[in-house]
Amino acid sequence: MFDFSPFFDNFGEISQGFWATLRLAAAAAVFSLIIGTVMVSFRVSPVPVMRSFGTGYVNIVRNTPLTLVLLMCSLGLNDILALKFSSVSSTTYYWWAVVGLSAYTGAFVCETLRSGINTIPLGQAEAARSIGLTFSQSLRMIILPQAFRSIIAPMGSVLIAMIKNTTVAAAASYGEVALVTKTIIDKPTFSDGVIPLFLGVAIGFLILTLPTGYFFGWLAKRMAVAR
Repeated sequence: MFDFSPFFDNFGEISQGFWATLRLAAAAAVFSLIIGTVMVSFRVSPVPVMRSFGTGYVNIVRNTPLTLVLLMCSLGLNDILALKFSSVSSTTYYWWAVVGLSAYTGAFVCETLRSGINTIPLGQAEAARSIGLTFSQSLRMIILPQAFRSIIAPMGSVLIAMIKNTTVAAAASYGEVALVTKTIIDKPTFSDGVIPLFLGVAIGFLILTLPTGYFFGWLAKRMAVAR
């Protein structure tokens, strides 16, 4: 049997790492939803320039490794170009991690939303135009509310993937739980118990993601749209 004492001996540091992970995931969830909503409005826009921009953004970001996105934020924008959010380095690296993770996840949110828009009958958009609504009005009042209701479960999967992707934020020098775990293992006093330590952290992520999945599954049934 595994000896989980290394996990419990360092529980204080690991819990702080999970708190940092939660802060990052919560902020990135909000901003990725905003970015994804804006990008999907571009992707379905009747204006060719906006449609091309939205398509280009999604194709480029989705096919770029998240590690590279975060490195560009921390090393490129923060260190080389000296674009800083604060004089406190930990705050700056936190916000660059939020920016990178939000920009990356926003592309997946956009495509999830677009799949929801595609389930809405075309006649609804035509009816909106017939009563004088503009594209932005019909999108805001008719299309997007229905799209959000139809993609609650898939959106939950995107957000769960984003929570797990926070472990890559170490590339942006942000001290979330994966970086904290590595720091513990690198201590000279740490001699054994790597597997129990990682198992404990994995259980911590299950505690974060399983309730999230159940919540979105329940919400999807509650908000289901009958067609």
